[in-house]
Amino acid sequence: MRRTILHSDMNNCYASIELLHRPELRGKPLAVGGDPEARHGIVLAKDQLAKKAGVKTGMALWQAKQVCPDIVFVPPRMDLYLRFSRLAHEIYSDYTDRQEAFGIDESWLDVTESCSLKGSGEKIAEEISRRIKKELGITVSIGVSWNKIFAKLGSDYKKPDAITVINQENYRNIVWPLSVEDLLFVGRATKNKLNKLGIYTIGALAETDPDILKIHLGKVGMILSYFANGNDNTPVCYQDENAPIKSIGNSTTTPRDLTTETDVSIIVWLLAESVSARLREHHFIGNVVEISVRDKDLFSFTRQKKVPLSTNITSEIATYAMELFRANYNWQKPIRSVGVRVSDLQIDTAPVQLSLFSDQERRERYHRMDQTVDIIRKRFGFYSIQRGIMYQDKKLSALNAKEDNIVHPCGYMQRGNLTGVR
Repeated sequence: MRRTILHSDMNNCYASIELLHRPELRGKPLAVGGDPEARHGIVLAKDQLAKKAGVKTGMALWQAKQVCPDIVFVPPRMDLYLRFSRLAHEIYSDYTDRQEAFGIDESWLDVTESCSLKGSGEKIAEEISRRIKKELGITVSIGVSWNKIFAKLGSDYKKPDAITVINQENYRNIVWPLSVEDLLFVGRATKNKLNKLGIYTIGALAETDPDILKIHLGKVGMILSYFANGNDNTPVCYQDENAPIKSIGNSTTTPRDLTTETDVSIIVWLLAESVSARLREHHFIGNVVEISVRDKDLFSFTRQKKVPLSTNITSEIATYAMELFRANYNWQKPIRSVGVRVSDLQIDTAPVQLSLFSDQERRERYHRMDQTVDIIRKRFGFYSIQRGIMYQDKKLSALNAKEDNIVHPCGYMQRGNLTGVR
């Protein structure tokens, strides 16, 4: 049976949610991102008015202000956006248990098994669109196709609040005339390489000999050939198999230069508390811990390690981060910035392989302790409970790092194998 795949994309997700909670800003161009007070950072999202004025995602805030003088900046609230993401997935779950997040605001849905009960893919898309609008107050654009790549192209084809069906009969008319850069996985560098080969549209890419593409682009060329011809058979993951984001991290420029390992340890523990609290709040565990360090002359490096057991436990994250620091920094210069990140996330209810050499009861005690600290801080404030190391330097430990977490969306290629591509 041919698959029926939907790709649902929340329109101007961050900005739409902000306008929902800040109705006084409706009718004004709005952008989410950076520090509105200090006017530094980049645009993470913008509404339709800002978009029409020429504001683009990734612009520096000062550039956006030049393009659109009346623009209003608001800081991002990832907790709020993740809550809306979860609410959307609750709606999707009424139609399928195969939901694969592609970031906070996008998801693939395999509704093949639901079509016999709820109608065609287009009908299901219409019902989902109505419910998102009624129950969440925002809109989605949905693509309907037999594969994930064309479903995503469909959700991008018309915006906002639109449904596009791409099937075997019309894909050559809809997909093939599109610019090659509209295809998933074609970035600026790949686009330039394809253009040098005289390939400007997805149709031209589809009709190019795959062997030629492989010569010039390697395995990616073969993958793009499959994508352009609609031959992507990658399955949609089951609900809760994957997190809607790939990492949560936090970094800070310290109030003073760090000159000792104790200084670094204070900051690392603060950041680990921040990151682990956010992981627990959204029910994630991670398999990779990363540390980034920048010295006073702005030389920086990043190191990461895969951990033996998936974790969101503060002490484990801090310990792994300090191990990475000790192994990679020689103290030639003082440090001015430190970052801690946990990546390769999965939902904390997903099954994990335990180790015979780990003390699982001890890990569970630490996890319960972390949860208790979360509850106390939520009720009485961040500084109501602190670790003993924080009293060694009140200036460094005064940082409340929890407010500055950064999340990163998932990538497509981590989603299993592409059938037929070798």
